[in-house]
Amino acid sequence: MRFIIVLARILSTVFRPTYYPTVSFFILMMATYLALLPWSFKLAILGMVYVFTVALPAGAIFIYRRIRKWNQHELRHQQKRWVPYIIYLICYIACMQTMMALRLPRFMINIIAVSALIQCSCILINIKWKISMHSAGSGGVIGALVAYSTIFSFNPVWWLCLAILVSGLVMTSRMLLRQHSLWQVLSGTAVGILCGYYGIMLI
Repeated sequence: MRFIIVLARILSTVFRPTYYPTVSFFILMMATYLALLPWSFKLAILGMVYVFTVALPAGAIFIYRRIRKWNQHELRHQQKRWVPYIIYLICYIACMQTMMALRLPRFMINIIAVSALIQCSCILINIKWKISMHSAGSGGVIGALVAYSTIFSFNPVWWLCLAILVSGLVMTSRMLLRQHSLWQVLSGTAVGILCGYYGIMLI
């Protein structure tokens, strides 16, 4: 049982919601015609997305915690999460602005827009009822995959199987760690899938 809990903690850490924009870009560049582009371009885009959606917000939140003299566990309290949420949203908006300045295709910018939409949806729901943002992030990848497979006419089966497997592992790990109930992880996944699909198709 101890091994399962340790594994759940590892999965919960590795598959954080903040990593999904980078993961989504990686899948897009491997499964569509973007695979034909040189690796230098693909790595530059992936690096930019990682910096704006992972490195910058993580650094800003770390500095904020040090100023407030909070340990990492204190951010689990709902009332203390508002500033980190705002930091993430600012970084996502900055990423979209940078992409627009570089004149990158709209379908790329939409990935960041969908990630911001998922975060905003979870924040609003969490005001009244707790929902799993981890599950929402994994669900967003599933929804976006289905949308992009329609737009680019590629077969998403293997990527979809992998995304669903990861989503199931993430949901299970959150329940094993007693961070969320079954309904909270299922609701999070549903919100992610809907935001991922309709965000890509309609934005």
